[in-house]
Order: sequence, then C-alpha cells, then structure tokens
Amino acid sequence: MNNFALGKYMPLNSPIHRMDPRAKIMAMLIVLIAIFFPAGFLGYAIIAACAVAVVLIAKLSLNFVWRSMKPMLFMLLFLLIVNILVLRTGAPLVTIFGFTIYSDAVFQTLYIAIRLMLMIVITTVLTATTKPLDLTLGIEDLLQPFQRFHLPSHEIAMMISIALRFIPTLIEETQRIMRAQASRGVDLKEGKLKEKIMAVLSLIVPLFVSAFQRAEELANAMEARGYCPGRTRTRYKILKMEGRDYLLLAGSAALLGTMLVLWLA
Repeated sequence: MNNFALGKYMPLNSPIHRMDPRAKIMAMLIVLIAIFFPAGFLGYAIIAACAVAVVLIAKLSLNFVWRSMKPMLFMLLFLLIVNILVLRTGAPLVTIFGFTIYSDAVFQTLYIAIRLMLMIVITTVLTATTKPLDLTLGIEDLLQPFQRFHLPSHEIAMMISIALRFIPTLIEETQRIMRAQASRGVDLKEGKLKEKIMAVLSLIVPLFVSAFQRAEELANAMEARGYCPGRTRTRYKILKMEGRDYLLLAGSAALLGTMLVLWLA
C-alpha cells in the first residue's frame, strides 16, 4: 500500500500539467475506447508507446506509473488461473501433471491484462497531472449539456473528484491502522482462516469509522464555506482551450482511427 499511486496529484511543471482538464478527460475517454478495439498486439503496442511518451512528456517517472499497477497483479494472476482451468480451446502449449494448458487461455489473459494496464496508465496520468479542483471543473463543463435533462452535473463532478482525491488518503489510513494493530500483536499474514477473517474485520471497522468521520468533517467544512448543492455558483478560474489541447484531442482521435483500421484489416 505504500506504493499506491492512483489518484495522487504530482505538482510538476510539464506541458501535460498545463493543458485544459476538459481536453485531458476527453482524450482519456477516446483512448479508453481505442483500448477496447480488438486491434491485436500491434495495436496495443502502439497505444503503449503513446502512453509512455505522454508519461515522459508529463515528467512522471515510470516507477510511479508502475506502482499504480502493482495492486492489480494479484487479480491478473487469479484471472490467469481461472482461464487456464476454464478455457480448453486453441493449440495445446504444455502439459503439467496430466493437465493441458491451451493457447486461448494464455492469449485471453494477456489481452485482458494489457487492457487493464493501459487503462490504469491512462487514468494515472490524468489524476497525476490534474488538480482535483480542475478535474471537478472539467467534468462539470463536460456534463453541462445534460443539465437540460435535469442531470446535476456539478454534484456528479464533485462526487467523482472527491472520490479520486480520497483514494490515496484511505490507503494511507489503512496503512496506519495496520501498523497500529501490528504493534498490538494482530497478524494479517499468519494464522488460520478464521483468525485472518477476524483480523480483516478488525481492520475494516476502524477504517469505515475513519472514512465516515472524514466525510462528516468535509461536509461541515463545505457547509461552513457556504456550499449549497443546486445553487448557481460563480467561478474564479475560467477554463479555456488552447492549441495544445486541440492537438491532444487530434492525436487521441488519430489513435482511435488507427485502432479501427487495424481491427477492420
């Protein structure tokens, strides 16, 4: 949990940091759509190269991005085991103790793993290069056309930005509780299944109490500052698209078109 990076903002001076949050959000959505096109390993390699280039332009370290993907490794391993046990199609690759592993199981797992990793990288770049307030303003502006259908765009944007902002906070709180319980003799790694379940429950209860307390403190702070949902609000910062923002959108659209061509080829 020390290495959890998703949701953390990195205050650096880069061209990606200075871009309009609306352009970054729309570019992220376009790239996420492109990831789901079955363009093969060549298409995923192109997306990965573009993602690495964006990470370097944003002056983020590759180690920082890798830390955001580490929590997914256990799930990917579990997915590989399930696919090996369930998928029995394709060419047989290897036989271990009379059990045959087929190519479709391996390739299907690789496809899912690559997609998840690319999605995490793109999302990490967005949250690491965009301030929570700018992210709220960007989401609110993008949802503005839906207000004619009585969609509370500002409230939805506020909830999303608060959720992203408090992911690292809750991770740090979990780590603090685990250290406090470890000092009192609680062991989450050793012991029988029943003991592990009780240890996890002893972790979840104070974590929920702390989360609700933080939520109440945040609500009180917002009310003290005159925040009222549904009221018309003025802005100190006005978002304005520039040439680099349109260039980012054009590059994302070109990447989506490339994936479409590779899929249809």
